[in-house]
Amino acid sequence: MSEAFDTVDIIRAKRDRQQLTSEQIGWVIDAYTREVVADEQMSALAMAILLNGMDRREIADWTAAMIASGERMDFGALSRPTADKHSTGGVGDKITLPLAPLVAACGVAVPQLSGRGLGHTGGTLDKLEAVRGWRADLSNEAMMSQLEDVGAVICAAGAGLAPADKRLYALRDVTGTVEAIPLIASSIMSKKIAEGTGTLVLDVKVGSGAFMKDAASAGELARTMVGLGTDAGVTTVALLTEMGTPLGLTAGNALEVRESVEVLAGGGPSDVVELTVTLAREMLQAAGVTDTDPVDALADGRAMDVWRQMISAQGGDPDAPLPVARETQVVTAEADGVLSRLDALAVGVAAWRLGAGRARKEDPVQAGAGVELHAKPGDQVRAGQPLLTLHTDTPERFARATEALDGAWDIADSSVQPGPLVIDRVSA
Repeated sequence: MSEAFDTVDIIRAKRDRQQLTSEQIGWVIDAYTREVVADEQMSALAMAILLNGMDRREIADWTAAMIASGERMDFGALSRPTADKHSTGGVGDKITLPLAPLVAACGVAVPQLSGRGLGHTGGTLDKLEAVRGWRADLSNEAMMSQLEDVGAVICAAGAGLAPADKRLYALRDVTGTVEAIPLIASSIMSKKIAEGTGTLVLDVKVGSGAFMKDAASAGELARTMVGLGTDAGVTTVALLTEMGTPLGLTAGNALEVRESVEVLAGGGPSDVVELTVTLAREMLQAAGVTDTDPVDALADGRAMDVWRQMISAQGGDPDAPLPVARETQVVTAEADGVLSRLDALAVGVAAWRLGAGRARKEDPVQAGAGVELHAKPGDQVRAGQPLLTLHTDTPERFARATEALDGAWDIADSSVQPGPLVIDRVSA
């Protein structure tokens, strides 16, 4: 068939800092999905976008074209409003696990399409697969039924949702173009808009353990995504949250599930509870539910009830013991004082090297592997006191994990006040 455009002309246009037309963008995404545009050509275009950027109209057109490459879901038939949350990824970021049942317990359905971990950031699906019998893959019909009956579902996105993004995401990962904000924003938002949720709250992480290392770039990404969601008719809010220090006291799959259950039982680390409740309030407000406080749903057990129903509905046993690693190694403080810094990236890389994460999509993960924290910045420590416990099934991994932790913390003589967990809020 005759094609409407020439790929090289489009590459040259963006290389020369020109705006791409809506028609050019629609064609190039469709042609790439049909494999008319070759990987090396899309790589060149992605690099041109990284270097020269896109304006809001171009990003919106790019996002719309990726949505149009696949199916769209519709939750309009549900008896309650819907809200979703997306995190840009961090270390110890288990927030989705307690958040989805908490929001559902307050009357808003949560269709949470999640992914797997790659590198130092953990994946929600990997964490939940530590629960015996739990399955990530659901049909659209099963997802709708569970949303109506239980109110919350956490599962893998179907293959039909924004397939162009799946191809482009894999290409960006190996061509040095992951950092392009227009491509990050359109990748996230194409899937979330195609998912069909009515409201979306974005948790944009900032710091060493996050993808965006500074508040300026995180703010740009947040504003871009909020604009895309708003233009698509999705009520969208973004919070910029701190990720210089790991969230909570665990980084690893079963370890983080255990901590999430503690939160649902009314306990858990204060930072995990704070962020879970903050995001829940944002989701409920965006969905128009303002007559309930998520703190009450944690305290009276309603959120735990929904968690158990959600896990059971996807084949899991909420009462089954979680996997435990066969080997542990303790890392101790070298001096008395106050822990003033604990680097999230170092802890994430250590957990990854212990077996909690993967270097390639097809790599297996160890359910029990990870890092357990015994102190957070601001805590008093003494020489010889345990700071971290490393967990793995394969003790030969300990050496490289401890290498990753070299220089990962500081101990000061005087008290240290940790910064705020929520740095900024972005809305339309």
